[in-house]
Amino acid sequence: MMFVHLLKLSFIPTKIDLGLLLLRVLVFLSLFIKHGWEKIFSFSTVAHRLPDLLHIGVVPTVVLAAVGDVLCAFLIVFGLATRWACFYSFGVIFVAWSLRDNFMYLGRGGDHGELMVLYMAALIAVFITGPGRFSLDALIKQNA
Repeated sequence: MMFVHLLKLSFIPTKIDLGLLLLRVLVFLSLFIKHGWEKIFSFSTVAHRLPDLLHIGVVPTVVLAAVGDVLCAFLIVFGLATRWACFYSFGVIFVAWSLRDNFMYLGRGGDHGELMVLYMAALIAVFITGPGRFSLDALIKQNA
């Protein structure tokens, strides 16, 4: 009986809202630090390095990407307009993965594709579940 209890880890309480908070903060703060920070503070360098994927110009392309990696990342971390931010950020990452990386996941250069798939998986999870109780969305809904 004790072995089954240990195997199932049933002694650890299930805290879905805390898990969603940790997912939002850890994953999307990482997105900001790794990708958003450089778009803000090294805009010209990023603009010279990033291809014009949508054929709208390099500067608008970097701005659209920065909205996903900076603004949407922060909205998701704080849980404000979370599903819209997930939707937008997913679109930005999917466009980059498909048009720039050609859906590369395995092989040479696939490590970047793996990271993109993980970000998109987290975005889908938060989009489906919502931000949870520990979010500004929940606070706004509670006071409405």
